Amino acid sequence: MASVDDNGESGPEPDGDLRHFGETVKAFRKRAGLTQEQLHPLIRYSVQYIGSVEQGRRHPSTKFVDKAEEVLDAFGVIRLAAKQLQRRRGLASWFRRWAEHEDSAIALNTYECRAVPGLLQPEPYARALFETVPPLPTASDLEARMVARSERQKLLLRTPYIMFSFIVEQSLIERRTGGKEVTRELIDHLLECSLLPNVDIQIMPLVQPVHAGADGPFQLLETWEHEWLGYSEGQQSGLVITDPKDVSILHRRYAKLRIQALNPADSADLLMRMRGSL
Repeated sequence: MASVDDNGESGPEPDGDLRHFGETVKAFRKRAGLTQEQLHPLIRYSVQYIGSVEQGRRHPSTKFVDKAEEVLDAFGVIRLAAKQLQRRRGLASWFRRWAEHEDSAIALNTYECRAVPGLLQPEPYARALFETVPPLPTASDLEARMVARSERQKLLLRTPYIMFSFIVEQSLIERRTGGKEVTRELIDHLLECSLLPNVDIQIMPLVQPVHAGADGPFQLLETWEHEWLGYSEGQQSGLVITDPKDVSILHRRYAKLRIQALNPADSADLLMRMRGSL
């Protein structure tokens, strides 16, 4: 029986999530009393492919996950591990710790001056961003990023509700990333999100002589344990802020930004005017 070797990525950067998935497959393979050589004809993937997955050196294909789940009778555990792996695959390594905190959040405040926050990005806008910033992603990487972004955006609808506050610079929309049509879809999406009962979107106008966000974008998050954390991101780096004094400074800045930005109703009016001008 000929083996099937996928055209997926070979030799990705090893990380804890890949290793965890590989160890999961290996544990169920051993539970079934199979060697890699014995598993090979059952799932029709080469021994080298199986070894790379188990060692955390290769992202598994969807077919591999399905066959391993079926042949090893894994009670859904391999599929569950793959789903989590796929979600994390599209996340920057420095962002993963913050993404884990998002999963346990009851409130999330975001000020952004670089691009519309990922949680609010419709697909065409997100693709336009990903296809613009070097190094440009492969088709596989782009799809992984889109999947990860889509998974994160489910937080907006999760119940019990997470309370979201977003302060976004008007200039980010005026930039027209991706062109006029993408910008129209972006504005429509922002207006749709603003109707959610747990989401406040405020636009920081182009002219604002007093601005508390001069030091750059940041986020604040409250966990289920009522602990507040901060997050600051730069080029190829991200920092989770836990020191209470530093978190307090971010709270004070965010409070000022909320006052300086347009209120949610006026922000929606501005968005509609901006759309009408396109």
